[in-house]
Amino acid sequence: MSLDLRRLGVLISGRGSNLQAIIDAVEDGRLNATIAVVVSNQSEAGGLARARAAGIDTVHLDHRAEATREAYDRKLVAELQARGVGLVCLAGFMRLLSPTFLDAFPNAVLNIHPSLLPAFPGLDAQRQACEHGVKVTGATVHFVNAELDAGPIVAQVAVAVRDDDTAATLASRILEAEHKIYPEAIARVLDGGWSLAGRRVITT
Repeated sequence: MSLDLRRLGVLISGRGSNLQAIIDAVEDGRLNATIAVVVSNQSEAGGLARARAAGIDTVHLDHRAEATREAYDRKLVAELQARGVGLVCLAGFMRLLSPTFLDAFPNAVLNIHPSLLPAFPGLDAQRQACEHGVKVTGATVHFVNAELDAGPIVAQVAVAVRDDDTAATLASRILEAEHKIYPEAIARVLDGGWSLAGRRVITT
Protein backbone atom coordinates (compact mmCIF):
# COMPACT_ATOMS: atom_id res chain seq x y z
CA MET A 1 0.00 0.00 0.00
CA SER A 2 1.30 3.46 -0.90
CA LEU A 3 1.95 5.79 2.00
CA ASP A 4 -0.52 8.62 2.58
CA LEU A 5 0.45 11.51 4.85
CA ARG A 6 -3.16 11.81 6.06
CA ARG A 7 -3.17 8.19 7.24
CA LEU A 8 -1.89 8.43 10.79
CA GLY A 9 -0.24 5.76 12.88
CA VAL A 10 -0.38 6.50 16.61
CA LEU A 11 2.10 4.80 18.96
CA ILE A 12 1.18 4.53 22.64
CA SER A 13 2.28 2.83 25.85
CA GLY A 14 -0.38 3.94 28.32
CA ARG A 15 -3.81 5.44 28.85
CA GLY A 16 -3.96 7.24 25.51
CA SER A 17 -5.45 10.59 26.51
CA ASN A 18 -3.59 12.37 23.70
CA LEU A 19 -4.74 9.61 21.37
CA GLN A 20 -8.30 10.41 22.44
CA ALA A 21 -7.73 14.08 21.64
CA ILE A 22 -6.62 13.09 18.13
CA ILE A 23 -9.61 10.75 17.73
CA ASP A 24 -11.98 13.53 18.80
CA ALA A 25 -10.38 16.04 16.42
CA VAL A 26 -10.76 13.63 13.50
CA GLU A 27 -14.36 12.81 14.38
CA ASP A 28 -15.48 16.42 14.71
CA GLY A 29 -13.70 17.59 11.57
CA ARG A 30 -10.94 19.69 13.12
CA LEU A 31 -8.33 17.28 11.75
CA ASN A 32 -8.60 16.11 8.15
CA ALA A 33 -6.99 12.73 8.61
CA THR A 34 -7.64 9.05 9.27
CA ILE A 35 -6.12 7.08 12.12
CA ALA A 36 -5.08 3.94 10.25
CA VAL A 37 -3.74 2.05 13.27
CA VAL A 38 -2.85 2.41 16.94
CA VAL A 39 0.17 0.38 18.06
CA SER A 40 1.22 -0.25 21.65
CA ASN A 41 4.17 -2.05 23.18
CA GLN A 42 1.98 -2.77 26.23
CA SER A 43 -0.90 -5.21 25.89
CA GLU A 44 -2.87 -3.60 28.73
CA ALA A 45 -2.47 -0.01 27.57
CA GLY A 46 -5.72 1.86 28.11
CA GLY A 47 -5.33 3.59 24.78
CA LEU A 48 -5.94 0.30 22.94
CA ALA A 49 -9.45 0.18 24.41
CA ARG A 50 -10.02 3.80 23.36
CA ALA A 51 -8.99 2.96 19.80
CA ARG A 52 -11.16 -0.16 19.63
CA ALA A 53 -14.14 1.80 20.93
CA ALA A 54 -13.65 4.20 18.03
CA GLY A 55 -13.42 1.36 15.51
CA ILE A 56 -9.70 1.85 14.89
CA ASP A 57 -7.37 -1.03 14.02
CA THR A 58 -5.02 -1.89 16.92
CA VAL A 59 -1.79 -3.84 17.20
CA HIS A 60 0.15 -4.98 20.26
CA LEU A 61 3.87 -5.45 19.61
CA ASP A 62 5.79 -6.54 22.70
CA HIS A 63 9.27 -5.01 22.62
CA ARG A 64 10.49 -7.69 25.01
CA ALA A 65 9.99 -10.29 22.31
CA GLU A 66 12.78 -8.83 20.16
CA ALA A 67 16.50 -9.12 20.75
CA THR A 68 17.35 -5.59 19.62
CA ARG A 69 15.71 -2.19 19.34
CA GLU A 70 16.31 -2.28 15.59
CA ALA A 71 14.52 -5.63 15.22
CA TYR A 72 11.52 -4.26 17.10
CA ASP A 73 11.49 -1.09 15.05
CA ARG A 74 11.56 -3.08 11.80
CA LYS A 75 8.37 -4.82 12.93
CA LEU A 76 6.82 -1.45 13.83
CA VAL A 77 7.68 -0.06 10.41
CA ALA A 78 6.19 -3.10 8.69
CA GLU A 79 2.89 -2.77 10.57
CA LEU A 80 2.63 0.94 9.76
CA GLN A 81 3.65 0.67 6.11
CA ALA A 82 1.23 -2.23 5.55
CA ARG A 83 -1.55 0.20 6.42
CA GLY A 84 -0.27 3.04 4.28
CA VAL A 85 0.69 5.26 7.23
CA GLY A 86 2.44 8.44 6.14
CA LEU A 87 2.64 10.33 9.46
CA VAL A 88 3.48 8.75 12.81
CA CYS A 89 2.30 10.40 16.02
CA LEU A 90 3.81 9.39 19.35
CA ALA A 91 1.29 9.75 22.17
CA GLY A 92 2.95 8.56 25.34
CA PHE A 93 5.08 5.94 23.57
CA MET A 94 7.74 5.15 26.14
CA ARG A 95 10.47 3.93 23.82
CA LEU A 96 13.26 5.64 21.94
CA LEU A 97 13.10 5.11 18.20
CA SER A 98 16.16 3.89 16.35
CA PRO A 99 17.50 5.20 13.02
CA THR A 100 15.91 2.10 11.49
CA PHE A 101 12.49 3.59 12.26
CA LEU A 102 13.29 7.24 11.65
CA ASP A 103 14.84 6.52 8.24
CA ALA A 104 11.56 4.86 7.19
CA PHE A 105 9.57 8.01 8.04
CA PRO A 106 11.84 10.99 7.35
CA ASN A 107 10.43 14.21 8.82
CA ALA A 108 7.19 12.34 9.42
CA VAL A 109 7.30 11.41 13.11
CA LEU A 110 5.77 13.77 15.67
CA ASN A 111 5.96 13.72 19.46
CA ILE A 112 4.41 15.79 22.24
CA HIS A 113 6.43 16.61 25.34
CA PRO A 114 5.22 18.24 28.59
CA SER A 115 7.63 21.17 28.72
CA LEU A 116 8.79 24.11 26.65
CA LEU A 117 11.68 22.36 24.97
CA PRO A 118 14.65 22.55 25.05
CA ALA A 119 13.92 22.94 28.78
CA PHE A 120 13.35 19.73 30.75
CA PRO A 121 13.74 16.97 28.17
CA GLY A 122 13.30 13.34 29.10
CA LEU A 123 11.22 11.87 31.91
CA ASP A 124 9.47 13.74 34.73
CA ALA A 125 9.47 17.10 32.98
CA GLN A 126 6.74 18.41 35.29
CA ARG A 127 8.73 17.50 38.40
CA GLN A 128 11.81 19.11 36.87
CA ALA A 129 9.86 22.32 36.28
CA CYS A 130 8.63 22.42 39.88
CA GLU A 131 12.06 21.70 41.31
CA HIS A 132 13.70 24.38 39.17
CA GLY A 133 11.18 26.97 40.28
CA VAL A 134 10.26 28.16 36.80
CA LYS A 135 7.21 30.37 36.52
CA VAL A 136 6.19 29.13 33.07
CA THR A 137 6.42 25.73 31.42
CA GLY A 138 4.13 24.14 28.85
CA ALA A 139 3.93 21.62 26.03
CA THR A 140 5.86 21.17 22.80
CA VAL A 141 5.06 19.30 19.60
CA HIS A 142 8.20 18.47 17.68
CA PHE A 143 9.55 16.30 14.92
CA VAL A 144 11.45 13.31 16.24
CA ASN A 145 15.10 12.89 15.39
CA ALA A 146 17.93 10.78 16.77
CA GLU A 147 18.40 13.06 19.79
CA LEU A 148 16.06 12.81 22.78
CA ASP A 149 13.36 15.52 22.64
CA ALA A 150 15.55 17.64 20.38
CA GLY A 151 13.85 17.66 16.97
CA PRO A 152 12.54 20.76 15.19
CA ILE A 153 9.66 22.40 17.05
CA VAL A 154 6.27 22.57 15.31
CA ALA A 155 4.22 24.23 18.07
CA GLN A 156 4.40 25.23 21.72
CA VAL A 157 1.94 26.43 24.34
CA ALA A 158 2.77 28.01 27.69
CA VAL A 159 1.32 26.93 31.04
CA ALA A 160 1.86 29.01 34.18
CA VAL A 161 3.41 27.30 37.19
CA ARG A 162 1.55 28.19 40.38
CA ASP A 163 3.22 28.58 43.75
CA ASP A 164 1.19 25.71 45.18
CA ASP A 165 1.71 23.36 42.24
CA THR A 166 2.93 19.84 42.69
CA ALA A 167 4.24 17.74 39.82
CA ALA A 168 0.82 16.09 39.67
CA THR A 169 -1.28 19.26 39.57
CA LEU A 170 1.04 20.84 37.03
CA ALA A 171 0.96 17.70 34.89
CA SER A 172 -2.84 17.80 34.86
CA ARG A 173 -2.94 21.37 33.50
CA ILE A 174 -0.20 20.70 30.98
CA LEU A 175 -2.13 17.66 29.75
CA GLU A 176 -5.17 19.85 29.04
CA ALA A 177 -2.92 22.07 26.92
CA GLU A 178 -1.48 19.02 25.16
CA HIS A 179 -4.94 17.85 24.15
CA LYS A 180 -5.53 21.17 22.38
CA ILE A 181 -2.14 21.73 20.78
CA TYR A 182 -1.40 18.24 19.44
CA PRO A 183 -4.28 17.96 16.94
CA GLU A 184 -3.63 21.56 15.86
CA ALA A 185 0.05 20.81 15.25
CA ILE A 186 -0.76 17.63 13.30
CA ALA A 187 -3.14 19.62 11.11
CA ARG A 188 -0.44 22.22 10.53
CA VAL A 189 2.01 19.57 9.35
CA LEU A 190 -0.58 17.90 7.10
CA ASP A 191 -1.68 21.16 5.53
CA GLY A 192 1.85 21.95 4.32
CA GLY A 193 3.19 25.44 3.83
CA TRP A 194 6.26 24.77 5.93
CA SER A 195 9.87 23.74 5.48
CA LEU A 196 12.80 22.76 7.69
CA ALA A 197 15.83 25.02 8.02
CA GLY A 198 18.19 23.19 10.33
CA ARG A 199 16.36 22.92 13.64
CA ARG A 200 13.70 25.45 12.66
CA VAL A 201 10.25 24.83 11.20
CA ILE A 202 9.66 27.73 8.83
CA THR A 203 6.22 28.73 7.53
CA THR A 204 6.45 29.24 3.78
